[in-house]
Amino acid sequence: MSVNYKPVPKKNPSQQAEPAKFYAQVVSSGDMTTRQLAKQISAISTVSAADTMAVIEAFLEVVPQALADGKIVRLGDFGSFSLAVNSEGAVDAPTLSKNQIKKVSVRFRPGKEFTTVINSVEFTKVS
Repeated sequence: MSVNYKPVPKKNPSQQAEPAKFYAQVVSSGDMTTRQLAKQISAISTVSAADTMAVIEAFLEVVPQALADGKIVRLGDFGSFSLAVNSEGAVDAPTLSKNQIKKVSVRFRPGKEFTTVINSVEFTKVS
């Protein structure tokens, strides 16, 4: 399993006079659709592709709702999903209100198994 990367020049915003340095950027090898995911799961299990699609569709409905209810969704060794917010600062706790929340995002924290697989990825430089 290998992931391609390419060198990308980037300047330091606070040091514009200095030459750009090159940083690694992952080059995608394509997308995987929900249907392709279901077919691969069904190929390594006893569950049909149609049943797998139904479970994935239910997952895509249930997880966002659980997050919207303020829950952390834990998927064992795979990892967990939770909400995070960015807000404007308030001078003290009582004056902080929901109107100061400017952005809501989903955080994924990889679990042990997920991290093990990701840490074993090899990289190949492309031009």
